[in-house]
Amino acid sequence: MRRVLLSLAFLVPVVHAASPSKIEPPDWFASPNRQQLLMLVSGAGLADLKVQCDGPGFLTGAVQISPTGTHALFDLTIPPNTKPGTYHCAGLPFAIVPALPPQGRFQGFSTDDIIYLVMPDRFSNGDPANDDPAISRGLFNRANRRFYHGGDFAGIRQRLPYLKQLGITALWLTPVYDNLNRLDPTDQFRGEKMTGYHGYHATDYYAVEEHFGTLAEYRALVDAAHAAGIKVIQDQVANHIGNQHPWVDDPPRPSWLHGSRANHPTLNFQTWALPDPNAAPELRKSVLDGWFAGRLADLNQDDPQMARYLIQNAVWWIARSGADAIRQDTFQYAPRPFWRDWNAALHAQFPRLTTLGEVLEADPYQTSFFQGGRKGFDGIDTGLDSVFDFPLYFTARDVFIRHKAPLALAKLFAHDALYPNPRNLVTLLGLHDTARFMGEPGVTSADLLNAFTFLFTARGVPMIYYGDEIGMPGGDDPENRRDFPGGFPGDPRNAFEAGGRTAEENRLFDRVKQLAALRASSKALRQGVQSTLFASDTTFAFTRTLEHEQWLIVVHTGANPETIALPRGGELKCEIGCSGNATASRLPLAPNSTAVYRVQ
Repeated sequence: MRRVLLSLAFLVPVVHAASPSKIEPPDWFASPNRQQLLMLVSGAGLADLKVQCDGPGFLTGAVQISPTGTHALFDLTIPPNTKPGTYHCAGLPFAIVPALPPQGRFQGFSTDDIIYLVMPDRFSNGDPANDDPAISRGLFNRANRRFYHGGDFAGIRQRLPYLKQLGITALWLTPVYDNLNRLDPTDQFRGEKMTGYHGYHATDYYAVEEHFGTLAEYRALVDAAHAAGIKVIQDQVANHIGNQHPWVDDPPRPSWLHGSRANHPTLNFQTWALPDPNAAPELRKSVLDGWFAGRLADLNQDDPQMARYLIQNAVWWIARSGADAIRQDTFQYAPRPFWRDWNAALHAQFPRLTTLGEVLEADPYQTSFFQGGRKGFDGIDTGLDSVFDFPLYFTARDVFIRHKAPLALAKLFAHDALYPNPRNLVTLLGLHDTARFMGEPGVTSADLLNAFTFLFTARGVPMIYYGDEIGMPGGDDPENRRDFPGGFPGDPRNAFEAGGRTAEENRLFDRVKQLAALRASSKALRQGVQSTLFASDTTFAFTRTLEHEQWLIVVHTGANPETIALPRGGELKCEIGCSGNATASRLPLAPNSTAVYRVQ
């Protein structure tokens, strides 16, 4: 009898209690309004999870369990004026935190600003204590181009006086999401194994990369920047996730991803089809649904819950950090209805916030299609405030590096009518996805001086990539992401100080500083109407005019001196880079030069 009982015991089913381990979002901000959130609980054995939230008046909706029993989705309604405190949902802490006061936060940016792009890991190491766990895992190596180098929030905060001295008014940081903390043999770029030092392969949308610091330290950096008169632009990625994000193998719902790791579409880069009303829907779908680089899982923003998660996450980051704008990565690769809703939600919560989209294309017809302000052929207005002016980037590099005909600049500006707001475009000479300006063959520092003079006087919001102000060299990725000299322990020199820069670096730095000050002093250079006066194979001349203030800017790429006749009169006062005695109608030009005149 005893033997029978023992054998029957093995037939009794073992009941495993639900083991929730993570809740997203982990907290939310207090509000005088009723708020409804989409909650995601992750863990093990959640098939029978009973969701209860103990907050006063909290209401929960029906629970949806993932096929694997590892994720649970449900709506949570939070009553108005819920007091800050720590509550619990599904047995996990969930906090209501005080809302950040809007004064001096969520400011947006405009043509009055100058943007400076920083890749945190490569700028300045202010707190060596957070270099681990990269050190213990063998991922911290400044000699390796794709490992962590140690830059962090503390280092950026320490360098705010440098940015202030240069004349910077807005700081763009590449993503601060948590990334993979080990080498991934499947994640390689051009044959090299890599870490997530760059921030673009998120593994947790609600966590900060610990090598940079904590959420509190991130917010402290934002507050310190604001105190210095510098806005902060946060980089976000809603199109795809890192290939080691837990969702790649186990999404909360199968419909959250396009395909799976074993069977997925690869991104088709025929992006010209997106603004083309004649392109077949299947052609656009091949662009929108493909996995980026063949390995970064493409999120399905057409799924209503996926869209809600991403929109809610964007709001959370701004609300918790106090940042002023969002730069959205790979903007054109996600569906336009999603962007309409994303922008509407963000602008409803933060009316002054600026949204900036990356559309890395040379054709202004493509870039203009994504800026908000008018409906496209599909009847959708994305609501996006600004896009990068990559068409101008490509043209300017041709003109100032390769000395091609500056007539191309005039022709490029002729496409401004395509944009709902061309003055709000972000203009640039380079960034972390392109070779450095000074990394191009045959380029000189004189070419960069001319290019900066043009950048700071033409329409748009000028942006500088860290180190370009001192002419840092570097080719394509990762050579364009070298450490800023002086930002790291043991550096042989400190280029954050004049004494640590070469004479040529100081010449470039001083010109950028001079141009930033000139732009800050002139409303016409920031907001004025731009008019083309003269364009040829060697010369491009344009004015910036606002009320009674006018400036004349002349770009000359010819190898010989030249004199041009101007169609307008007015006494000219030289400000930067002029040659000879200019008169009201005759303007002498030095070889390969850019000059700025105030028109009296």
